[in-house]
Amino acid sequence: MSLIEKLTPEQEALIPVYREKAVEVVKATYTAIGKQQPEIIFCESPYAGLKIIFKKLPNLNFNNINILSLNNNVCDYIIADLTNKDREFSYQKNTEILRQLSIVDVKPNFNPREYVLEDKFQNQPKININLGDRLWLNLQNLANRCCNVDFYVSVLNYSYSKKRWETLQSLSRFCGWISPFEKFCIVCDRPLHLRFDNENRLHAEGEPAIEFTDGYSLYSYHGVILPEKYAKIPPQQWQATWLLTEENAELRRVLIQGIGYARICQELQAIELDTWQEYTLLKIDADVDEEPIYLLKMTCPSTSFIHALRVSPNMSSAREAIRWINWGVDSEEFGVQT
Repeated sequence: MSLIEKLTPEQEALIPVYREKAVEVVKATYTAIGKQQPEIIFCESPYAGLKIIFKKLPNLNFNNINILSLNNNVCDYIIADLTNKDREFSYQKNTEILRQLSIVDVKPNFNPREYVLEDKFQNQPKININLGDRLWLNLQNLANRCCNVDFYVSVLNYSYSKKRWETLQSLSRFCGWISPFEKFCIVCDRPLHLRFDNENRLHAEGEPAIEFTDGYSLYSYHGVILPEKYAKIPPQQWQATWLLTEENAELRRVLIQGIGYARICQELQAIELDTWQEYTLLKIDADVDEEPIYLLKMTCPSTSFIHALRVSPNMSSAREAIRWINWGVDSEEFGVQT
């Protein structure tokens, strides 16, 4: 899937309509939390939005961000009226319900009104984007809030402010990502594409996991953010030699997972330590991982297909490695070798 390079006339005609809806929602949100109407600024990506924020607030840092940003105020104030009528309904049960309702992963310990989502956006050049996860009230956060509140008011019969609840729903529906401050509010366009694996982690192979209209994009492999030098290439074309120069342990782990031990053995010329029938114990001397890599290579007699599994570096023979893989069962006890 490629980026949209040009909108149709019909699509362009709808932009002012949706932006006007977003303006109305942001104004209603500021009114709901008792603030004056802000200057509303639209941007095409979180990265573009951050450049605007740091231009307006050049001294923004971790120490003053909680004072300047209204992120917590926006959601927490809107749902502050939620009241548990059943006093026997425990905090532990509340927490368990929130975990089950959560659309994306959340940190394990959190208050029902004060929880933090793991943000997937990390370092970008020339911008202190480490502040990004504390500046953006993002789409996932808003979706989780709405899902949780809907369950509490519809199923558990919590009391609530109808006006504030409607405001929160509209915020999620029309704004997606916002960064609210006292005098201005940045509204970010939604991404063109979001790609996930079957465990709902950001993931794409050879293409961005997240794409915005201005070209800003992020690459991710099963939830791990990757630099473009790896991510733009499909894992089938990754090179085992990259492991020799990659210093980041997490990225090395991803590279090993994507390349596979069989190809690593061939490309890095693993040393043969011991052989037993179709099994070979190998060692990779190169400084690839935090500890030496010992592999048990298995060659299928009928197809010659090579499969390799990593074993403990304490192994000294192929048979010992086979026994280790098979939870202590000795190779001589196998009824049929496969």
